Amino acid sequence: MQGIAQSAHRVEDRRFLTGFGRYLDDVQPRDGAAMVILRSPHAHAAILSIDASRASAMPGVLTVLTGARLAALGVADMPCMATIEAQSGRAPFLPPRPVLAHDKVRHVGEPVAAIVAETALAARDAAEAVVVEYEPLDSVCDPQTAIAAGPTIWPEVQDNIAFTWELGDAAATDSLFAQADEIVSLDLLNNRVAGLSLETRGAIGEYDRRDGRYTLHVSSQGGHSIRRVIAQHVLRISETNLRVVTPDVGGGFGPKIFAYPEYVLSLVAARETGRSVKWICDRMEALQSDTQGRGQRCRAELALTRDGHFLAMRFDALADLGGYPSQHGPMIATLAGAGLHPSVYAVQSVFFRVRGVFTNTVPTDSYRGAGRPEVIYAVERLVDAAARKLGIAPDEIRRLNFIRRDAMPYRTATGQVYDDGDFAGLLEESLKRANFTRREAERKEALERGKLRGTGLAYFIDRCGRGLDETAALRFDPSGSAVLFVGSQNNGQGHETAYANIVARELCLSRDLIRVVQGDTDQVSFGRGTGGSRALAVGGNAVYLGTRKVLAKARRIAAHKLVCEEEALAFEEGLFRLSGTNRSISFIDVVKLAFLPSELPKDMEPGLEEIAHFTPSAPTFPNGCHVATVEIDLTTAKLALVRYVAVNDVGTLLNRKLVDGQMHGGLAQGIGQALMEHVVYDADSGQMLTGSLNDYCYPKADDFARFDLAYLELPCRTNPLGVKGCGEAGAIAAPPAVMNAVLDALRDFDCSNLQMPVTSGKLFRILYG
Repeated sequence: MQGIAQSAHRVEDRRFLTGFGRYLDDVQPRDGAAMVILRSPHAHAAILSIDASRASAMPGVLTVLTGARLAALGVADMPCMATIEAQSGRAPFLPPRPVLAHDKVRHVGEPVAAIVAETALAARDAAEAVVVEYEPLDSVCDPQTAIAAGPTIWPEVQDNIAFTWELGDAAATDSLFAQADEIVSLDLLNNRVAGLSLETRGAIGEYDRRDGRYTLHVSSQGGHSIRRVIAQHVLRISETNLRVVTPDVGGGFGPKIFAYPEYVLSLVAARETGRSVKWICDRMEALQSDTQGRGQRCRAELALTRDGHFLAMRFDALADLGGYPSQHGPMIATLAGAGLHPSVYAVQSVFFRVRGVFTNTVPTDSYRGAGRPEVIYAVERLVDAAARKLGIAPDEIRRLNFIRRDAMPYRTATGQVYDDGDFAGLLEESLKRANFTRREAERKEALERGKLRGTGLAYFIDRCGRGLDETAALRFDPSGSAVLFVGSQNNGQGHETAYANIVARELCLSRDLIRVVQGDTDQVSFGRGTGGSRALAVGGNAVYLGTRKVLAKARRIAAHKLVCEEEALAFEEGLFRLSGTNRSISFIDVVKLAFLPSELPKDMEPGLEEIAHFTPSAPTFPNGCHVATVEIDLTTAKLALVRYVAVNDVGTLLNRKLVDGQMHGGLAQGIGQALMEHVVYDADSGQMLTGSLNDYCYPKADDFARFDLAYLELPCRTNPLGVKGCGEAGAIAAPPAVMNAVLDALRDFDCSNLQMPVTSGKLFRILYG
């Protein structure tokens, strides 16, 4: 597998760069109507009545949907699909989410009615004519307040705690803490952030009255899971009666994994009106309705000896669920990151408790990294705090506690089995590239320029490519061209290039002969979608196994044609060669023979098409060391990222350019979270204070330094391609690396209460009070 098309340009970029990308809003049905969503202006209120009569009579209005209307049509609520085991003496409370609120609203922006009209302008005018009588209720936007004295968002849980979940041995951990020479404790906030994909969410619903079949066009991270939720649980129809089509997607990052109320509404409205119904989310709607990420408070503790050896870790987290448990939301703070808490360090015991808490805010769910950034942030902040307390250099305390490579495979205190990893080696390479030994000299030089300079380390490990299988189907036509059907979904990562490269390499084909099809449940029989850095680690291995099955059948056809045993044939440079002779046949010629029954073995069916599934036997564990350097202007308190080095082990590099692109994107989002991004709600009213791009600060190109990226290739031992995943690495590693750099710069100031994001306002108060 060495060097699979390492320098190949991305196949999909031709259409993107020439303006021929086809995104959701480019889909223009000829009979299209427009849908607008009326959303709650209250964070918490009872709905006393909804009067849509005036709106329904307005010119151009085709229908107005309310919660009562949906109930009459037999449309069910949207379920939470997460499974959380009870560990607190009471069962988890994970209620379904109404498609349209009918008795109560639980966050600003919750859908209350859907208006469908000939034009979007007519629908917006009609939305203003819908009269909703609310009885405002007290709201709560902070998990700590919600537990202590907040109003009851759901009457079934008086303390607003949806579940309590635990991992590890509490007694053993407490015993080690009792024996420790030193204990380091931190109270950390992992700030809530918005997905903010360049292309907002949207949906186009269609209904064919002839066969009673729906079609949903949607900007998503995978249509099969959306189809499953909507068909089985909400509309209660056969999955074959719902086709989901995803065109080009302008960013996903987690929030586009799920089924949303608007998708159901577009389908129901299409059935009711007999028209195609289109909804495209604007930016304010996106901030008020897309699932958001992070939102976790954590008490993190580390027990260690006086010479710096780690004994145990203990974590107590509050996870902000929002007003409803999203489709997978409760799993993010629990199962998604569970077990990674010791990270790359040899500790004897770990205990982790997380409580999921309802608040009157937008629901939270997957966001790039999904549970693992919260874990690694807590661990790496603890490690640096321990180094400062004991007066040990941050690199030295890590060397002292790293799991050694000669101990691999290694089972951690939480049961994770790392198949391989050279943590010390990646640390050394990153320190060398970051000029780490000169950091104090650089700090002194910066001070002469009126800057506080700091350098921070963070070592991350991710767990990805796990869970359920993925499917790939490879189908050839008589000309020798191939179509590859894959169940994952491209959101900008370059799947078409990566998958085509695997087929081209394994079968010695020109990449121009290979077309990759994703995003259509009618064409792709099955798929798990894209998320958790599993596209290549799972989908790529399914493609690889598909090529092996194709090659096996082709070899048999070649042996039949050359009148020899299959074992006597070698496949190289696109030819099946009979050993010891000059006889050969090309793969393309074998493909053509596959469609001629007279040229095949008697028991072989014509054609060349194979389906392969890959189910990972174990997760992959990409890891790496990131070093950030920042400078803070002593006059303005403006912070600048001046250097960022990242040395990563993502297993086999199938295409360096694609990996670099994923690293850049993850770093941008991780650095954005550390320095500027934060979804903020007013504590009294529950109103979102960052509800537009005038208020929600996101990073731009000039907020970054040039990223210095390097890779140490240690092929994964648990999948055929040896890949480990790379898409979320930057978002996991960057927040602790940047925060540790900031704290290093502020070493002479009291910044014990400093939390992400590190804004200039916060820095100014630390510097000048």
